[in-house]
Amino acid sequence: MKKPIIYITRKLPESLLQSYKEYFEFHMWKEEESSVPREILLKESKMADGLLCMVSDAIDAHYLTQNSQLKIVANNAVGYDNIDLQTAKKNEITVTNTPDVLTETTADLTFALLMATSRRLIEANQVIRDNQWKNWSPYFLAGTDIYNKTIGIVGMGRIGTAVARRAKGFGMRILYHNRRKNPEIEKELQATYVDFRTLLTESDFVVSLVPLTKETKHLFNKNAFHQMKQEAIFINVSRGAVVQEDDLFEALNKGVIRAAGLDVFETEPITADHPYVSLDNVICLPHIGSASEETRTKMIQLCLDNIYQYFYGDGPITPVF
Repeated sequence: MKKPIIYITRKLPESLLQSYKEYFEFHMWKEEESSVPREILLKESKMADGLLCMVSDAIDAHYLTQNSQLKIVANNAVGYDNIDLQTAKKNEITVTNTPDVLTETTADLTFALLMATSRRLIEANQVIRDNQWKNWSPYFLAGTDIYNKTIGIVGMGRIGTAVARRAKGFGMRILYHNRRKNPEIEKELQATYVDFRTLLTESDFVVSLVPLTKETKHLFNKNAFHQMKQEAIFINVSRGAVVQEDDLFEALNKGVIRAAGLDVFETEPITADHPYVSLDNVICLPHIGSASEETRTKMIQLCLDNIYQYFYGDGPITPVF
């Protein structure tokens, strides 16, 4: 049997590929930190049987139509809004993702971002770097407490549940809004299911962990921000497009809400001239929710295992369909 050809859209450590080389012929983009150019992706994919891609790669209808010979697309992420699922199904291309393995790491980052934003840690660090710490005063860089506050989690999936467990440790009241209620989580964490409006109006911290869908695109818009408390902090570690960015900028700039911590943006990467970067009450991170060495390695291994099980086993481990 001829080895299936797998194209990988980022440079990965050879050590992760070594045990699979007996079964596959790997072709790989040469850069770890830059996206493969579109024309090269299209060209390389035409000879491939499988694709290991990143969430930033647009696996759209045009790409899938041009590469209908693909058998499997292994997406190195939980979300798969970068893939046109309808066209993949039409061409009988299996799609997989990487749930579970990044849950706790992403929850860590979410809560770290919440803490850093509420306690103004980046601003405080910059004061010293700029040699501006001249004296001490009672309200110098005063932030807001986390303990005993109310957190509202929009999207109580695996990551949302893990964030709720961390919030429980801080003595927080936990509200959540989801497509459906989760009685087990309510019992375990004393979380309360509420409608979206109630969550916005009662939460001190509003955390977005929803997938990007037609229903959630621009869910957080001018109307949503104006329903939040003036002292509320907004955290987004889901997808950038769930936020109407102009509306969030206006809300932050005019003091409609207190602050925001953002790991994702509608168009990535952003640069230093992005409007958010000009605001002192925003922390921007470069989409590093799952970025620990251990977790990123597990994600890549799961992608490779999905591909192996598709071709040589009983089917992929974590198929989207």
